This record gives sequence, structure tokens and C-alpha cells, in this order.
Amino acid sequence: MKSATTEFIKEDREKMRDPEPCRIKHTEDTQEQTEFIEENEENEELSEVEEKNHVKTEEKHLSCSQTIQKDLKKRRAKKSFTCTQCGKSLTNKTNLEHHMRVHTGEKPFTNDKCGKCFTQSSTLKKHMKIHTGEKLYTCDQCSKTFLRASVLKKHLRVHTKEKPHSCDLCGKSFSLLHNLKVHQTIHTGVREYMCFECEKTFTTAKCLKQHQMIHTGEKPYKCSRCDKRFSVSTNLKTHERIHTGEKPYTCDQCEKSFTQSSTLKKHMKIRTGEKLYTCDQCSKTFLRASVLKSHQRVHTKEKPHSCDLCGKSFSLLLNLKV
Repeated sequence: MKSATTEFIKEDREKMRDPEPCRIKHTEDTQEQTEFIEENEENEELSEVEEKNHVKTEEKHLSCSQTIQKDLKKRRAKKSFTCTQCGKSLTNKTNLEHHMRVHTGEKPFTNDKCGKCFTQSSTLKKHMKIHTGEKLYTCDQCSKTFLRASVLKKHLRVHTKEKPHSCDLCGKSFSLLHNLKVHQTIHTGVREYMCFECEKTFTTAKCLKQHQMIHTGEKPYKCSRCDKRFSVSTNLKTHERIHTGEKPYTCDQCEKSFTQSSTLKKHMKIRTGEKLYTCDQCSKTFLRASVLKSHQRVHTKEKPHSCDLCGKSFSLLLNLKV
């Protein structure tokens, strides 16, 4: 990207909004969708903006699901700038230019005291506070630092387990409003972001980007104990339980514990006598036959659904309709 583009890039990432989960309807909800939600600083800052501007609908005659659909549709209309590298949608050209630095590696914000460069003005501001001695807000649980006390307050919910935002449809609670909105796409069936390598769809650009590392072979997350690397941060966290011995998922019938919730669910099916569906190619197991059937097309490369206009084929009818 040419350096000239930085002249019109507005400052402060903290004012930017990540794109909401978008609009491809998916008929099969996967476990990964709910397990992929991570409570990081970006989500905390985004949640703060959302909570300040959140307006409850006055159309009380609409059902909860209709309200969610209407809200998502309204927000989608604001998305018109799409990244050609990862498919992420943004609300304006400035935010797109800002986002592209993730791919180009451009770091236009430089500290004139030490020469260190940053991709975001907010990161530079945080760095400058180290030089000036200004106050950073530090979490006393994990030592993570924040520019604003309000963001620290939301971050602390990770440690206190406070979850004030509840889903009206299923009752599941979340610490951040942003994560509740991502969760609600399970009920609406909205999954806008599609991987062009395998046609798998996701609710957020972040989930898509993490998934694409499977195809590129990129593994940026390294275990500090054994140097094993992972493409997804959640997989690293799960792996680290091998070293710590942590097994947070416990069967209430026999008190056997597991490192992953999916393993607990499969264990429960064995106890209840329910059937597990196993892929004969890679031995991966699934909770539903329909998911296994779709998965097997990864091995067979079968794409039975063809476009009458251009002839392009897809493994899922859903993706053809899109």
C-alpha cells in the first residue's frame, strides 16, 4: 500500500467498529460457532461503543427473532467496503484502508523518541504513555493494560465471570454485548463470511481469518512449554491444558472431567446410548449425521450443486444460493 494513503486515514482504532456478523443463512449450527467467541480487547472496546448506542426496539409486537433479524439487516446495509484479502466488510473507505495494514504490514505511526512503529494510533498512544509516565489502567488479575478505565472494567468480567447480557431466546449469558450479538446469529442462521477454499461459512470475519490459516499453514500461536504451534488461539488454550492438567468440563453423572466441551458432549452421548457419527476417512466424529455427510465432501471433493448461469459448482446448496 502506498504511504500516501495514510494521509486520509483517521486516527484512533478505539473509535472503529468491527463488522457485525452478516448474512449468509446456514442450516447447520456448528459447535465451533459458539466456542470461537474470544473476549479480547478489541471486543471490549467495540462492546463499549455498542452499549452506549444500543437502542431498544419500540415495535413490541415483533418476536425476539424478528427483532434480531431486523437489526442485523439494518446494520448490513451500512457495509459496502470489502477487503479483497479476507472478505471482511467495513462501513467506510477509511476503515478499510486501516484494516488493510493487517495484510500489508504497514506501520505508519512512529514514536519520534525511540523510532518504534505501530499499525494503529491507539497502540502508539499506549506506547507513548510509557515514555511520558501517564497512567495506564492495569488489570490486577492478569496485568493486561488499557487506555481507559471503562474498558478495564469490562475486561474484569473475564475474571469475575459476570455476564450481564442474556439472550432472550435461549437464556445464554455473555460478559460483552458484542458477544451476545455474535451468539444471536445462531438463532437467525446468519453466516456471511465464506471460505473460498472449502466453502465453510462463519459468523464473523475474525472466525474466517482464523479458519483460513488451516489452508495457508500459518500458525502464529506457540506454546511456551513445548513450542508446538497452532493456527487458532483457542486451540492453543486447549493444548495448554495438557501441561496444566486442567479439565474444566465435568460429567454430572459420573464426575469424569474433560479438557474440551465437545469431548464431554460425546461422552454424554455414550452414556445415554445415542449414536455418534464417524468419518471413515479421518475418524473424526460428529454429533449429527447431516454434519458428517457435509464433512465427507472435504474428502470426496464432491460438488453436486451447479450454477445454471456460470457452471460453477458447490458442495452445499446453501452456497449455490448465495
